[in-house]
Amino acid sequence: MSGTSYLLIDSGNSRIKWSLVDDRGAAIASGAFEHERDVALDTDASSAVQADALLATWTTLPAPSSAWISNVAGTSVLTRIERLIDARWPSLARHVVRASAKQCGVINGYEQPEKLGSDRWCGLIGARAAFAGEHVLIATFGTATTMEALRADGVFTGGLIAPGWSLMMQSLGSHTAQLPTLDAETAHRVLDASASVFASNAAAALSSGCLLAQTSLIERAWHDLQADWNADVRLVLAGGAAGEIAGALRVPYTRHESLVLSGLALIALIARDAATQRSN
Repeated sequence: MSGTSYLLIDSGNSRIKWSLVDDRGAAIASGAFEHERDVALDTDASSAVQADALLATWTTLPAPSSAWISNVAGTSVLTRIERLIDARWPSLARHVVRASAKQCGVINGYEQPEKLGSDRWCGLIGARAAFAGEHVLIATFGTATTMEALRADGVFTGGLIAPGWSLMMQSLGSHTAQLPTLDAETAHRVLDASASVFASNAAAALSSGCLLAQTSLIERAWHDLQADWNADVRLVLAGGAAGEIAGALRVPYTRHESLVLSGLALIALIARDAATQRSN
């Protein structure tokens, strides 16, 4: 199997991350792009330029043996991803990963296992491999803030879903007459300029309030999970807004930037091994 590689794609609600890994799961190349501008192969000039840049990068890479995709952004985004792959590797075998009852040592505790988002499922598989033998609480900060409780024996017992930090701020800004609509970058600058969480202007008050809502949720969930399990639980932070949230947390945590891609890599490698065993 020497020289075999796999294209991994994590399509979230905000952006798409990709990685090409070798037959041991080590990254050969990786990148990320936004939905609206980078993915589309259409007549929009900006979109076309960004797509061309991605394809130019892929042109320099060895052909993978297959693509493994986690997509929670809908069918139209998946179609665009397929078109990008077709533009570079038209005959490439591809697999769209979905949650199942059990995979890669993780047991899905959802009442309807298939209803769990593929990103959360792959993240659990990645966390199980990265922190083997530990109880883990995964907190992922994107459009939504999600949490998954994973026992040391590989059982996913359940999770939480809440609006993400940016979505909280955007929702307040768009549904109130006197509050500004802030994105994470603007909010970060506002927070840096503020001397206290008790702000003296609307923008800082909104930024701080939504940030504390995020951190309080995480801290409460972590404390409650440790009490429920009567054991230490590693808090693992992931996602695009993890940096802002991490800076305000008052509990210990570990950062992991690629849980979903790590989970996809493990799924691909185990599928390879299973196919090899069947052929022998």
